[in-house]
Amino acid sequence: MSLAQVAAAARSSAALPLTLAVAAVDVDAPEEGGAAGGAPAGAFVGAFVGTAGGTVGVDDTVVLPVASASKLLLLAEVARRLDSGELTARQPVEVLPEDVTGGTGLLGRLSRPGWTVEDLAWLTAAVSDNTATNALLRLVGLPATARLARELGLERLTLHDRVRDERGPDDPPVFATGTARDLARLVALAVRGAMASPAASARLLGWMRANTDHGLVPALIDHDPYAPGFPEPLAGTLLVANKTGTDTGVRADAGVIVGARRVAYAVVAHWDVALGPSTERAAVHAIRDVGRALGAWAQRPA
Repeated sequence: MSLAQVAAAARSSAALPLTLAVAAVDVDAPEEGGAAGGAPAGAFVGAFVGTAGGTVGVDDTVVLPVASASKLLLLAEVARRLDSGELTARQPVEVLPEDVTGGTGLLGRLSRPGWTVEDLAWLTAAVSDNTATNALLRLVGLPATARLARELGLERLTLHDRVRDERGPDDPPVFATGTARDLARLVALAVRGAMASPAASARLLGWMRANTDHGLVPALIDHDPYAPGFPEPLAGTLLVANKTGTDTGVRADAGVIVGARRVAYAVVAHWDVALGPSTERAAVHAIRDVGRALGAWAQRPA
């Protein structure tokens, strides 16, 4: 069964209004008209087709809320600035009262008021810390993330605001929006070492490797979350680095699976919350089914 068929079957089996956007990039496959590792868009796996001007997926160009998966864009900008010298890893950052918010993370529950840039990046990547995210956003600014997205060709991946406990009528309705295609492309660029620079790419992947949430795409994949060697393959095991997102009516996961092949992916589910918790369960089940197909693809010899 192709990956596109898996996504379609999972969506259909939910028997509920559910958008399931899927993109997956065979990072090391040669592109049409180029050698492996050339242009950043990649060749899509399964039923996905690499094209000279872009990529094709399952609803992969639909703009959806992507929740905290979009924090990859913020982390990419921080990694770029650390590599360029605009920031230093041990540079102190004071966490201000306006940074503190609820939801995921630990920082708002800890007593220490000051952290370093890289401390905040590790917290954002590992536990999706919303307070750390807000402090980093305040440090680099939303316009910088938009500029990086444009430079990388991520036309529809946008951070709209800081993380808020409540959104008023004058606030953007969601934290971030994007497409599965753009999220997968951002990861593929990092795996290829082409996200700003090889050093910045490696730093971003290292942060992603620390993510503690493997409950979506990696959930049904037999993988080792702690093995060394990332992002190069290790014989006999799969490795995963990812960033997830959770919000009302949204589940998202973007990352890379490393096996015989290196497969960058993004899966975003969006549904009508009025239909109740059964829809959320169906969305998670669908994402995990796609993840199982991605893991099987990554295990195939290149």
